[in-house]
Amino acid sequence: MLSPANLLPNDINALKALLLASERLLQERDEQLAGLTEQLNTRAVEIEHLKLQIAKLRRMQFGRKSEKLDHQIEQLELQLEDLQADEGEAAREMPAIDQAPRKKSVRRPLPEHLPRDEKVYAPTADACPDCGGGLRPLGEDVAEQLEFVPASFRVIRHVRPKLACSCCDAIVQAPAPSRPIERGIAGPGLLAHILVAKFADHLPLYRQSVIYAREGVDLDRALLASWVGAASALLRPLVEAIRRHVLAASKLHADDTPIPVLAPGNGKTKTARLWTYVRDDRPAGDTTPPAVWFAYTPDRKGIHPQTHLAKFEGVLQADAYAGFNALFDDGTIREAACWAHYLECCFILSEAKLQQRSGDRPVLRTPHKFGIITRTARTRANRPWASMSWRSPAQGRPSSRKPAWPLASSAGWS
Repeated sequence: MLSPANLLPNDINALKALLLASERLLQERDEQLAGLTEQLNTRAVEIEHLKLQIAKLRRMQFGRKSEKLDHQIEQLELQLEDLQADEGEAAREMPAIDQAPRKKSVRRPLPEHLPRDEKVYAPTADACPDCGGGLRPLGEDVAEQLEFVPASFRVIRHVRPKLACSCCDAIVQAPAPSRPIERGIAGPGLLAHILVAKFADHLPLYRQSVIYAREGVDLDRALLASWVGAASALLRPLVEAIRRHVLAASKLHADDTPIPVLAPGNGKTKTARLWTYVRDDRPAGDTTPPAVWFAYTPDRKGIHPQTHLAKFEGVLQADAYAGFNALFDDGTIREAACWAHYLECCFILSEAKLQQRSGDRPVLRTPHKFGIITRTARTRANRPWASMSWRSPAQGRPSSRKPAWPLASSAGWS
């Protein structure tokens, strides 16, 4: 930037040197701006590409490989977070006068249930700084800022005074309050925090131990593990009550998901199963509180859901896993087949119809898992959806045949 005229030198050579230096600074600044702009454009393209990939994977989130898709979505979301963080850093480094105008997003109001701490910044002057006149209230500007108060340890001292009788020397004292763990130092809030961090936030106990050590509290992993075991036993009646509440429903949704578990001895992992049973009839106008019961098993044998639902009577919505089939044999439990693959098939047929209109290949080769539209002859009186099964009537297993359906058969789909 050029200096004011009264500060410029009168020598021509000095003026030339000053002008050249200014042009050199402007050129360096333009090059820096061009580099930052290119980085922002590149990151913007990558961000949009990742958003499209995530949207596509979410749309494909059906069927047997949904767990793998969940992992892919998580990895893409991590990349998206890094790119957006880099974009914010680059935008902060760019001079404000050179930043391109951006569309401001609508800021959502902060949750009303959060407590508010008000800080009032009153003017320090008692009179008008311009004329010295008196000041009177006109209004106020209010801006809210979201803050986080870190969790902290606290020691609760339980004091029980002792009183002695002046006549017989008897001692009178209030009974000690109950504790979640007998003779344990962990309070209910600390136990809840450890369990939520381990099972909901996937924070192992050894990492929790390191975090607590930063606060000056030494809780080794063995102690935390013993607390987790004791809390599990303490919560067992609650788990049993949830199980009874869930299985008392007339309609359930059941599913399972694989979870890696360390195999003792060899240091490797094996695949266990977490079975999920959901009771939720709110869409049908039911006011009964919804609930979910989880059951862990070391494998995926069909005997597990059959044992879990041995006393259940009603409608069971589940996927095509063969382990559920034995539950429907005596008619006590009626099947409401999972339509996720059927809806996905409709989506694929609809997209293929659009491709046909654009002149692409007019034949859709359907994978075997979409073979539900083959409508095999397997029917049962108490299984109205079984006629749309893609299992082989002879073997009861998925057929390896991959039928090719002409798109003319999908004319009814839109």
